[in-house]
This record gives sequence, structure tokens and C-alpha cells, in this order.
Amino acid sequence: MNRKLLEQPLFTMQLNSLMKNFSFVFVFLMLFGVQDLLAQREKVEYLPNFDMRTLRFGFYLGGNQLGYKIDYKNMEQYPAEQDPLQIAVKESLGFNVGFLVDLRIMDNIHLHFEPGLMSNAKTITFYNAYTALNGNPNYVGTENTERKVTSTLMHLPLLLKVSANRLNNLRPYLIGGVSYDYNFSSNANNPSDNYDNEFRTTTHNFMYEVGVGMDFYLYFFKFSPSVRFVSAINNELVPDNRRTIDGREITSPWTG
Repeated sequence: MNRKLLEQPLFTMQLNSLMKNFSFVFVFLMLFGVQDLLAQREKVEYLPNFDMRTLRFGFYLGGNQLGYKIDYKNMEQYPAEQDPLQIAVKESLGFNVGFLVDLRIMDNIHLHFEPGLMSNAKTITFYNAYTALNGNPNYVGTENTERKVTSTLMHLPLLLKVSANRLNNLRPYLIGGVSYDYNFSSNANNPSDNYDNEFRTTTHNFMYEVGVGMDFYLYFFKFSPSVRFVSAINNELVPDNRRTIDGREITSPWTG
């Protein structure tokens, strides 16, 4: 394996977040809204001038389900009869909380800034021991096969919200844009790595996100449930440090 390959991780990780656990709530609310539309053609409109304000503020609460997309590289080096290294990610449920700043650009287009915090934990399991490749000495580096990765993120999305025309007290919308995450739990600068049971991830991450939702105009406030898909653009994996075993430099059995 040449030096260039040694300098590059053999797989990358990207954060994928889909609030699947809240999708049934959103579907219920959507069905409720459609039924409301069919039942009454005309009704009293709540907050009729609410969307005409140039600047509005609010807050949000939500849930998330975060995982990693594992991208294996250089798999052609494995013999056909040999199973490749397997890495499994167990997702868990987390929560979101934050503030909302809404800037009206046009009647149906608004700019959203939604600073907040996201919290979650994931479990990564390495199933296969390291296999000697290209003459490297065999080193069983994955005897400790499990890593728990906890994350507390400062989530800073800048989103464009495009809404349909309001009908009575309902207004569907699409939303999407980019975001930046600062990982307070990152250990990217930790000199210890997986050889010391430390799985390292990056501190700064950039995302894109898209979603769909529905505005419900109530008597005192507007309620806007949505479902979002968020995916990282950059690789979040910090490769392990180089090690020399039996006088030869080899790639990491966890991140190499």
C-alpha cells in the first residue's frame, strides 16, 4: 500500500438524520388538515396579518434519529472468497431545541435562521478482525469491537421556506438550505485513538437539509410541524494515528 493510501482513511462517515420517529405525527396532522379543508370551504381565519410582518421570532422543539453512512474504499484489494471488514451503526433517538428567526422576503418566500442544540448518541460495532493485506503483519486490532459516540451539536441552519397560498387556517410549505454544526463532544485533537479505545470525529461539519411541513394558524399562535432530512457534506471521521508493528508501518484496523 503506497504512502498516499496510508494518508487517506479507507472509509468516510457522513451524518444522516431523518426524524422518522415523528413522521407519524406529521402524517396525522396533514390528514387532519386535509379533512379540515374538505369539511369547510370558509371559516374564521386566525391571525390574518401574521405573515405580513417583516421579522418574526419563535422557538422549536423536536426529535432526531442520527446515524453514520459508512463509505468503504479500496474494497478491490480483498480476495473474492474473503468477507470485507464490516462496520455497523446503531442509531438512537435524540432531541432538538432552539430559536427561530423568520425574515419575510416575499408573500410566499421566507428566510429562516434556526440556531439550536442537537443531542444524540450512536453505537459503532466492528465485526471482523483486521486481516493482513499486501504483506502487512496480521494484527487483531478489533478485539474491543464497540464504540459509543455521543454528540452535542450547536446546529446553525440557514433555510429558504417556500409556502403555498394560505387556505383558511392551513398553509403547506417546503423548506431547505445549508447548515453548520459545531460538535462540542468532538475529540478530534485527542492524541489517543482507537488503539486506546478513543473513536475520534471532527469538530466542524457542514450540512444540507430539506423538508416539508404545514402551518396551522391557531387563535394565539402559529404551529408549524415539519419533517426534515439532514445530511453532512464532509467526512466526519478522524483517522487513527500511524503505528509501526513488527517493524512495519500498517494502516489502522479501525479507520484504515
